[in-house]
Amino acid sequence: MTARTSPFKTLLAAALLAALGAAGAMADEPTPAALESARAVITASGMTRSFDLIIPEMFGELERSVTATRPEIKDSLHTTLVALVPEFVKSEQEVVDGAARVLAKYMTDQELKDAATFFASASGKKYVQAQPLAFNEIMGVVQNWRERMSTDVLTRARAEMKKKGVDF
Repeated sequence: MTARTSPFKTLLAAALLAALGAAGAMADEPTPAALESARAVITASGMTRSFDLIIPEMFGELERSVTATRPEIKDSLHTTLVALVPEFVKSEQEVVDGAARVLAKYMTDQELKDAATFFASASGKKYVQAQPLAFNEIMGVVQNWRERMSTDVLTRARAEMKKKGVDF
């Protein structure tokens, strides 16, 4: 696996995508074609990467928690959990379907088709591959800007308040 995308980052991206698509016509009930395109977008955009992490993380947390107090059952519990993974992985499709339904509420059939086509293209695939790595770097750029702005805003506010005879 290359880079890991946190569930929070992916949900944030999904929320932004939904918000950007909100300008499109909103249908009460998405068409089957819209849902199919939305599923394609959800999958091809890399959104499911964070879904894929949830079950292993939950199982890992359970294993660590239980074996902290019952270390003697570590091997047996691990074997049991590994055997249970396929059963729970099947439920991920429910999340994909739910996410597709949400996305289809905010985008037209054509917008979903266009997005699915983009993510299936070489450029779309490259975007999906680069996105987690770029996102981490972009967050660094944003953090640096925020820190600089914090200082600049304080400096300017002080200067403007000083003109009014107020020091702080």
